[in-house]
Amino acid sequence: MKCISVYTSNFEVFSDIYEEILNTPLAENEEKQVEGVTVMESGDVPDNYLDRMKTKPEVVVMKVKDKDITILQHRNLFEIFIPVNESVVH
Repeated sequence: MKCISVYTSNFEVFSDIYEEILNTPLAENEEKQVEGVTVMESGDVPDNYLDRMKTKPEVVVMKVKDKDITILQHRNLFEIFIPVNESVVH
């Protein structure tokens, strides 16, 4: 799974820029600003990372079913997990 990290703790801000983030081309480990929020392509993560994070009580898990995207929120970070076979980004 590919991971895009979004550095904000504000759900409303994240929600407002979510679609723009998905449409922003990012190279692996590339960092960009989207409406003043730092966004980084964090590369591929193993499936067990997602499974481990889902079990932590401080992590909020959101699922975008029509795109098979999982979003985790913890502290000041949102992580968007996209299956590598999806062509959502780029």
